[in-house]
Amino acid sequence: MESQALDQPTDIREGENLDTETIQNYLNDSLPNRETLQTIKQFPSGFSNLTYLITTDQSEYVLRKPPIGANIKSAHDMGREFKVLSLLKPHFSFVPTPVAYEETGEVLGAPFYLMERVNGIILRNKAPRGLELTSDLMSAISKNAVKQLADLHKIDLNSSGLADFGKPEGYVERQVTGWAQRYQKAKTDEIREIEDSFDWLVNNLPGENPPAFIHNDFKYDNIVLDPNNPKSIIAILDWEMATVGDPLMDLGTTLAYWAEAKDSDALKPFNLTWLPGNLTREEVVKEYFAQTGQPEQNMVFYYVFGALKVGVICQQIYARYSQGITKDPRFKQLLFVTKACAYNASKAIELNRISGLYS
Repeated sequence: MESQALDQPTDIREGENLDTETIQNYLNDSLPNRETLQTIKQFPSGFSNLTYLITTDQSEYVLRKPPIGANIKSAHDMGREFKVLSLLKPHFSFVPTPVAYEETGEVLGAPFYLMERVNGIILRNKAPRGLELTSDLMSAISKNAVKQLADLHKIDLNSSGLADFGKPEGYVERQVTGWAQRYQKAKTDEIREIEDSFDWLVNNLPGENPPAFIHNDFKYDNIVLDPNNPKSIIAILDWEMATVGDPLMDLGTTLAYWAEAKDSDALKPFNLTWLPGNLTREEVVKEYFAQTGQPEQNMVFYYVFGALKVGVICQQIYARYSQGITKDPRFKQLLFVTKACAYNASKAIELNRISGLYS
């Protein structure tokens, strides 16, 4: 397989550069051995936290920090992510090894952390060069991804030390009301489907399921594949929103990112789940409950929540762009994603299903 298929960093985007002397001084203070900084590059990932590759003469590290202008603590809490990695690593091998955490914000203007780099393939909005995304490969990846999510939810909260890492009582209601409030704070346009769908959620709250440790952002571009066997998953990334809560809310978020072939094109840049061979959303649900051994539940509520949550996240980023706080031109398109999420949520309620919403 060609090396181009690996997740590759690029030159740092304008306005997001790191000072090399500052990073070298931090490495001197934080690592057990003297390591000389060689390069700093940036991973071209996502619309949320900034991710950099720090290469020294001895190793490679990933540095994670909040985006410029972010003030949404729950979505950009580097300390939470570092703690999650530290607690999970002994019980769930599919997390990178945490290295160091800077909590004061004095070094880079915001807290950040270092972890060891996991070198592998990450599927973003197009096929990596050197890797043919066959139907057979995508089928295997989609099934393995669902298995990893199910395995995460089966971790014993007490023996892992994760039991106190969240407030599971009332989790579903807090999430619904919280995301509805976040939308109102970030609102720029009138999108009736969002307002109506949040009202539907409030009026259709289900009973709570037994709590589990949940990722809250589980999708393909947070999964690292083995470059020697792309069907195999070697790591799960981006744990800053992880907590203890209702596992079906986590599955609902995954389903919201899980675009199908007939979904709006606005939803397809996040995941390659719409390519031939992938499970449909309904099939993801069946696979998940088969893996957990639990009775299958109707997922419309959880999917609608996930779709609105993804839409609000995009709306928050779009609002920062529209206010001139962030300059990345990609952010201008996120309003279309918010509207597509709103449509899917509304359609799922109308049809009482989560697949085939455009058929």
